Amino acid sequence: MRKKVAVVGGGYGGAKVAKALDAELDVVLIDPKDAFVHSAAALRALVRPDWAENIFFPFGTLLKNGTVVRDRAVAVDPGGVTLGSGERVEADYVVLASGSSYAFPAKMHTDDADEALAALHDAHKELADSDRVLILGAGPVGLELAGEIKAEWPDKRVTLVDPAPDLLPGFLPDLLADLRRQLDELGVELRLGTELTAAPPTAPGVAQEFTVTGRDGTTLTADIWFRAYGSRIHTEYLDGAVPRNELGQVRVTDRLAVEGHENIYAIGDITDVPETKMAAMAMQHAEVVAANILAHAKGDEPATVHSPIPVKVILLPLGPAAGVGQFPSETGAAFQVPLELVVQMKGSTMMLAHFQELFGL
Repeated sequence: MRKKVAVVGGGYGGAKVAKALDAELDVVLIDPKDAFVHSAAALRALVRPDWAENIFFPFGTLLKNGTVVRDRAVAVDPGGVTLGSGERVEADYVVLASGSSYAFPAKMHTDDADEALAALHDAHKELADSDRVLILGAGPVGLELAGEIKAEWPDKRVTLVDPAPDLLPGFLPDLLADLRRQLDELGVELRLGTELTAAPPTAPGVAQEFTVTGRDGTTLTADIWFRAYGSRIHTEYLDGAVPRNELGQVRVTDRLAVEGHENIYAIGDITDVPETKMAAMAMQHAEVVAANILAHAKGDEPATVHSPIPVKVILLPLGPAAGVGQFPSETGAAFQVPLELVVQMKGSTMMLAHFQELFGL
């Protein structure tokens, strides 16, 4: 009888590990959504509603042999997963891949793909009718959102506000200089070191004129705003059987096994691996965990390890034809990715081909 693995979460890491194990193990993928959401392309979907449906991939085409259960995990132990419905998925291995949430439109706030697509279309209409856009948060999401808006509507006034004094701390000075130059060329206004006295009085993503005030007394009037900060990992369903740090991150070994367990693994945003949290890292984690589970299932010692990338990594498009990137070199030092590579790897197609292949489309 084939060993059984329960994968909690069908995001970047969960979908990849489930697919990798599907041919040799009995896979059960657990996720409350009806489709995988390519969140890294969600900001492009906001500004291009005719293209937005491309970011949703129904789970039905992911696995040839395994099962997808549309439910939510409420408890995990070495023997399996308990679901919100009260059902139980017994398993020889468990992979925790429950990921994180973020403000819309970077991530969806519904488990239904049709509802999410409708929300993107509604937000697009509101944005299209707005001349002045305020984005709160000048991290990677806020910067990418600003770039997408300016690429689609060059005449809109886009302002990024952040209490931090600098952009992307820890990245190469040349990259930051290039980023500022591109933002200037796009006409994006930066207000760094600016803390508001209160949040905008209107709902995010809704067109309605408002004015906000900074603690320095300056004011800013806009027609619509978006929140681009506040990521939250999903580990609240885990109890003391799964050790976590003070941030709620799951403690893992270099093999990505949960500390104290040989048959429970964790991948992606929820781990305490000290590296940039991004989709590419979750998919790398998935490869490591798949190799270790397959080895163990065959009676071998799981020996594949994940070595955290020692530098900050980013691939930040500012629309289809602009952006910056930073990767590690072969020696481990950081280097700036050429613009052409940023466009080729993400900006032009938002990596759709990779996920079309993963889902057999």
